[in-house]
Amino acid sequence: MGELVLTTFDWVPETPRGFVRDLRVRWALEEAGLPYRVASTPFDERQAAHFAHQPFGQAPWLTDGDLSIFESGAILLHLGARSATLLPADPRGRSAATEWLFAALNSVEMASLPWSIFQFSGQAADMPAWLDGFLKARLGHMEPVLAGREWLAGSFSVADILMADVLRLVDRFDGLAAHPACRGYVARATARPAFAKAHADQLAHFAAADAGRA
Repeated sequence: MGELVLTTFDWVPETPRGFVRDLRVRWALEEAGLPYRVASTPFDERQAAHFAHQPFGQAPWLTDGDLSIFESGAILLHLGARSATLLPADPRGRSAATEWLFAALNSVEMASLPWSIFQFSGQAADMPAWLDGFLKARLGHMEPVLAGREWLAGSFSVADILMADVLRLVDRFDGLAAHPACRGYVARATARPAFAKAHADQLAHFAAADAGRA
């Protein structure tokens, strides 16, 4: 395949820094040791070229030669096909990693994202009780799963990058306080050197643009 180029926003406000989804891709690339470079797209004025790669005007997207891929889950599956570090080679392990990747996106993030929006906006007191209960129910299902294993599919994989990143946002607002296995899982994942580098690189990328906007 070709050169790997990760495109993210040139700048974002302070609040979401460290949680913008290009971090998931950076993390995967660092885990796999795949060479890549980072490109920027304007945060303020999203042009037709942006929407040609990402039809919702979001970030990130990844280009691999002449192939352009959007959505973090799809990008991680693509990288997993290039690296056994990210996706097990055996059919059973690959199936487990794939199903847990989709579970992170469809079952857990479906509940955590609207909950987190209320937290980010400072309107947690106005959150509907059913929404808080929805997240707690999902965490209640994840707790025994994570209490019984180190990683979701045996070895660390793209499934763990996605699930840990989803749960990490909940933990930012202390939403894992009653779920020690979930919290311990996030701690294990974020202690990995590849996460530390990806996180630091994302913060540095956005901070570098601050001077130009002052």
